[in-house]
Amino acid sequence: MFYFDKVLGRQVLKSDYLNNVNHFFTTREGFDFDKIGAVRILTPNQTHSSNVEIADERLEYPDTDGIIISKPEDAVYFRFADCTPLMFYDTENHIAAVSHAGWRGTASKIGVITVEKMKNAFGSKPENIIAVIGPAISICCYEVGEEVKEKLLSTVIDRAGLYSGINVDLKAINARQLSEAGISKIDICPYCTSCNNDKFFSYRKENGTLNRHYAFMML
Repeated sequence: MFYFDKVLGRQVLKSDYLNNVNHFFTTREGFDFDKIGAVRILTPNQTHSSNVEIADERLEYPDTDGIIISKPEDAVYFRFADCTPLMFYDTENHIAAVSHAGWRGTASKIGVITVEKMKNAFGSKPENIIAVIGPAISICCYEVGEEVKEKLLSTVIDRAGLYSGINVDLKAINARQLSEAGISKIDICPYCTSCNNDKFFSYRKENGTLNRHYAFMML
């Protein structure tokens, strides 16, 4: 379940699925990450790709829309304004990941790619992975063309409940992909960035705004 909280005096959104991990989604209030206390904060160059990297000694991660962290000194955040934030935590191996899933990332199954990389690199098991799907544009406000709709729906076996006419549910599609990959612990944020534009930024609602809210994780 999602709930609002305060971190360093700013309103943020959290999931009680990840209460043992330092994580949050920022709101329109913004956030000063210089005060968070991490040794390194990684801010990848997002390009709507399906590229997922494992954090190492590098400081820059070009063309990257997913990062896996395994060291307590590392933190990561991605920027959002309608796209779907995905967070992952392996409760056994104590590794975490954040991925950015717009419609292209969702069509490429970046969430499943992230989980597969966690499995291959760290031996993570799906039954030990918690997935959290953050605030994003919801089916009520996300109208797409038939071609995009078909690309998104073709990524899952069970399409039931994932679309209404030419509106699609990016959060639910990502959740269905992860469920079909063996993830059972999934928390889905109920907030729509367009409907709840007073709390979050929305690219569609605000006619291409350059403002962003963030998804942050630190071990």
